[in-house]
Amino acid sequence: MIVVMQRDSTQAHLEGVKGRIEGHGLKAQVSEGVERTVVGVLGQTYRELKDELELLPGVSEVVLISKPYKLSSREFKPEDTIVKVGDISIGGDEVVVMAGPCAVESEKQMLTTAWEVKKAGAHILRGGAFKPRSSPYSFRGMGVQGLQLLAKAREETGLPVITEVMSTEDVGMVAQYADILQIGSRNAQNFNLLDAVGKVRKPVMVKRGFAASYEEWLLAAEYVLSGGNSQVILCERGIRTFETATRFTLDLAAIPMIKNLSHLPIISDPSHSTGKTNLVPPMVLASVAAGAHGLIVEVHPDPATAMCDGAQALTFEIFNQTMGQLNDVAAALGRGRVKVAV
Repeated sequence: MIVVMQRDSTQAHLEGVKGRIEGHGLKAQVSEGVERTVVGVLGQTYRELKDELELLPGVSEVVLISKPYKLSSREFKPEDTIVKVGDISIGGDEVVVMAGPCAVESEKQMLTTAWEVKKAGAHILRGGAFKPRSSPYSFRGMGVQGLQLLAKAREETGLPVITEVMSTEDVGMVAQYADILQIGSRNAQNFNLLDAVGKVRKPVMVKRGFAASYEEWLLAAEYVLSGGNSQVILCERGIRTFETATRFTLDLAAIPMIKNLSHLPIISDPSHSTGKTNLVPPMVLASVAAGAHGLIVEVHPDPATAMCDGAQALTFEIFNQTMGQLNDVAAALGRGRVKVAV
């Protein structure tokens, strides 16, 4: 249920609506848009409450939302959400590129990669300090030392950092180093972790679970939003299907579909979804053509020696070429050229 306020409603009217909602043991969340202010009613609602709220001063209408996700829906917030990371806006016309290795391996690897992806036009540096792996014997990241190397790369290059957080105990620590916290596919239904990042005042990128429906994906985002964190980004990273030629199947239809269902920005991950270096560049271009607000791409100085996912990582040369092609597609769509970070 959402309460749509009148254009000339006052702060007192808004507080009256919030008080009435909270008086019923429910939670009220306000979204102040350009065209209207709405109040989301979170909790178990009932039709009689709709009639009650519509009688309050300053209320234009009360809309029942049939979808289980509320705060992430277009009904709650018709305008696109823009997530700000320093001077970078995620969710607008500009295509934002996050690039870097799957895992932080060494200082030389991270600093070399950070400078190269920045030179090619990337806006944000990615790198995993904690790595969830299918096998317990695979490289699982450098932990805190990896976070420190990411922070050093940010200090030297000026690129903001996105990295994954895997446990509730690590949220505070990772938030000290990262500019964006990533929730990986395997944790997309780790509800305690989603609750925890909902209390952090830093952007959170929620990857789609590899067996999650759109509704389940948006409900994962709902956990973060309901905790009070409105800076949520979605990431389509491929889903598990019957096809085995690729690592996963990149669901390009998810990009325009999610933009219809939700106001949240959507990023595409062509690296994890395809699992093959030669498939990443065409899926970068296809994602931009489908309307993605940005991309997260794996880049490594020497993919053949990478300790994690080398088969899908781009070399510096291929990444640079791909960025040039991305610019051409973005310009053809009227989205302008990707700005080179300075």
